[in-house]
Amino acid sequence: MDLISEVIRTVRIGYAGARLTRQAAPGGVRFPAFEGSGSHIVMHGACWLIGQDDPVPLCPGDIVLTSSGAEHGLSQAPCALRDLPLLEMDPRPPSPEPASFEFLCGIYRLEHGQAPQYLRALPDLIVLSPDYDRHPAMRSLIDLLAANVSMAQPGSGATLRALLDLILVQILRQWHGDNTSWWPEVAHPGIAAALREIHENPHRQWTVGRLSEVASMPRTAFSKLFTTVVSQPPMRYLTGWRLSRAAQLLHETDASLARIAPQVGYSTEFAFSAAFRREYRSRTRSSAS
Repeated sequence: MDLISEVIRTVRIGYAGARLTRQAAPGGVRFPAFEGSGSHIVMHGACWLIGQDDPVPLCPGDIVLTSSGAEHGLSQAPCALRDLPLLEMDPRPPSPEPASFEFLCGIYRLEHGQAPQYLRALPDLIVLSPDYDRHPAMRSLIDLLAANVSMAQPGSGATLRALLDLILVQILRQWHGDNTSWWPEVAHPGIAAALREIHENPHRQWTVGRLSEVASMPRTAFSKLFTTVVSQPPMRYLTGWRLSRAAQLLHETDASLARIAPQVGYSTEFAFSAAFRREYRSRTRSSAS
């Protein structure tokens, strides 16, 4: 089961953006929580990642993945997250004046949903220190992204999304390489088969019993293992995938709700709309709490 490819397909339905930010001493910014995923790449100078846990020092070349949009900050010195000012998303390029540290931000903002289940199962904030000699492709992608956001050129919108996709793939590949025990059961053939059926055939009237048959496992054992692997019960995961797939179809096609609903397992557009409202309201309440 190629989860990384599924992640990329899901985040593509959202807004993709990037910017270069420069901070003069004493500098620091706070990023509010949002629905989606993002990353920061330290381009120049040293700083600290500020989250809910202890501050983490960052050096040039370090990468921070905000897997599911958790609130966080970057600061020249350790501090409390609440003490950092919110970053103002100014479309103008950063000031050319000397800066203490400089970082490149990339973001996938999902207006009608949230980060894929896989990303939400990762730690909120992940720090990577790539070996660029061993992984020159990552350095090339970062340089291309920096050039893309530094000057407007024809085709910049298309190349931006492609570069963010490729960088996210590289980040997740390195995370997997450094954390080989993460979601080890996904290699279980039964769970992989159930996930594949959910992803490829969301329109079918799945039940836990039918999915356990696909996995060739007893129902109780399947439900327990699936929940451990995916961090969600089977039917909860199915609902999330159906709505993510529906959002992708709405974004990429001109199909009406009436045509999309049966493609993702809902008998009518009204049933689909009701499911979407329930899911979105529950996510909003969870974020608020």
